Amino acid sequence: MLRFDDLQLFVRAADLGSLSAAARGMDMSAAVASAALKRIEQQLGARLLARSTRSLRLTAEGEGFVEYARAALSNLDEGRRLLAGSQDQVSGILQLSAPSDFGRNLLLPWLDEFQREHPGLTVRLLLGDRIADLFRQPVDIALRYGEPEDSSLVALPIAPQNRRVLCAAPSYLARQGEPRQLEQLAQHNCLLFMLGSRVHDHWSFHDGKREVSLTVSGDRFSDDADVVRLWAVAGAGIAYKSWLDVAPDVLAGRLKVLIPELQCERAPLNLLCAHRAHLSKPVNLLREMLVSRCASSSSQFPTFSGEGH
Repeated sequence: MLRFDDLQLFVRAADLGSLSAAARGMDMSAAVASAALKRIEQQLGARLLARSTRSLRLTAEGEGFVEYARAALSNLDEGRRLLAGSQDQVSGILQLSAPSDFGRNLLLPWLDEFQREHPGLTVRLLLGDRIADLFRQPVDIALRYGEPEDSSLVALPIAPQNRRVLCAAPSYLARQGEPRQLEQLAQHNCLLFMLGSRVHDHWSFHDGKREVSLTVSGDRFSDDADVVRLWAVAGAGIAYKSWLDVAPDVLAGRLKVLIPELQCERAPLNLLCAHRAHLSKPVNLLREMLVSRCASSSSQFPTFSGEGH
């Protein structure tokens, strides 16, 4: 296969009429230049340049080949410029996966704004709470709560201090009373999220001195986290949800945080990808926006204001 630098040397030597001048222009020694020219002539099976002690000229074969060499180098340069330009532009298709609740209620309006800022970008969004197989599914990145189980994935923090909160609608609390201690959850209807066949009915907390865990129960289960939130807003029971997912409902008064002095489970939000090559300019810009928006949301609840939480 012909080497790019060998072609460059041949074209420069033909233009300058001097192999040594071409070598100096490419910052190589005369010996290296002579070896390069010999290599390209051997690969082509033809003599391209006729050399004497004082001059250098193209042979008939060289005359016929030089224009093809120029065209090849020009096409390669054009390809480089095109690639560099595309890397600077925010365009193309951005394929991502996100949790159902976060995706529908927070990410969707943020993506709308992101696309208004970058109209050349096409978004393909897959919503669901199952872990996306980034090596098989048609997505570049995934947003997921919790620490990634697959250590081979690249994980970049979006909301590292995010935690769960206990919450319920005022209508439910008016009917059933507000629990003041964790033990009282046994007398309440807890809304449960399930992933596959696993029901998340084991809730953990920290009271400032020790970790406290308990198993809860209720009459509603769903594998869609947004459904669990909607049940809570409708007054069906108590939910144990990521603060990011319920922050708009809490701030609007649709849900109330219960036993706020407790430190609840961590629920860090991460951006995952299979390879760092997927961290394109659109992905990095999206990540910057998500970090900023999630930080603003988290700052609205005092529990998330410090490292100790």
